Amino acid sequence: MHFSSYLDRQRTEDFIMFSPSHWIALSIITLVCILFYSLRFEIRTDVKLRQSVRLLLIIILMFSETGLQIWYFSQSVWQSSSSLPLELCGITLLLSVIMLITRSRTLYSFLYFAGIGGAFIALITPNLVYPFPHFRFLLFFIAHGGIVLASLYMTWIEGYRPTWKSLLFTMLGLNIVAACVWVANYILGSNYMFLSHKPSTYSVLDYFGPYPYYLLVEELFAFIVFLLMYLIFFWMPEQRKSRRKRISRIPY
Repeated sequence: MHFSSYLDRQRTEDFIMFSPSHWIALSIITLVCILFYSLRFEIRTDVKLRQSVRLLLIIILMFSETGLQIWYFSQSVWQSSSSLPLELCGITLLLSVIMLITRSRTLYSFLYFAGIGGAFIALITPNLVYPFPHFRFLLFFIAHGGIVLASLYMTWIEGYRPTWKSLLFTMLGLNIVAACVWVANYILGSNYMFLSHKPSTYSVLDYFGPYPYYLLVEELFAFIVFLLMYLIFFWMPEQRKSRRKRISRIPY
C-alpha cells in the first residue's frame, strides 16, 4: 500500500470500535501511564528530566492539533463548521498546552476532571472513521493520550491536587464553555460538542435519550464521572492515610 493512502481522506475501510487495533491503542496508552507513574519520583527529583518531559508533552499536544489542521487543508476538507478546535477535547488540548507552559493551578483544577474525563470517554468510544494505520487514527490516540498525560504530569510530577471546589469549578466551567460553543454553533451552523445532535458514530450519548434531554443526562453523567475520579483517587486514599495515622498514635 502506498504511503499516501495513509493520509488520503478517502478510505476503503471504517474504524471498528473494540477491534484489535483499538484495544492495542488503549493498551499502549495505559502502559505509558503506568510507566509514567512508576518513574514519577525519578522525574520529579531531576530538574532537567522534569523540564524535558514537560516540553515533550507540549510538543506532542501542539503536533497533534497542528498536524490535524494541516491534514484538513492538505485534503481540502477544512470547514469552519467542523474543523475548528471547538470540541471538548480540542479545547482541553489547547488548555493543556497553556497549563503545561504556565503551570496554572486554575487550569489544572478544570483539566484534571474535564481533560482526563473527556479524553477517557473519547478513547473508549472514539468519534473516528479512519482505521489503523491511517494518520487520523494515530493522531486521534496520540492527542487524547497526550491530554490525559498532561494532567497526570501536573498531578504526579508537579504535585497538584484537585479539591471539592475544583469539581464544582469544572462543572461551572463546562457550562460556560458549552454556552460559548453553542453561540459558535449558531453562527457557524455547526455541531461542536454535539450540542445540536448526537454524533453519527456510536457514542455513550446513544444511551442518554433524544435531543435535548441527552444534554441534561450528559451533564449528570459528567458530574458522576468527575465525582468518582475525585473520590477514588484522592478522597479515599486520604481517608485511609488519616485512619492509619490515627491508629499509629493509639498507645498500646
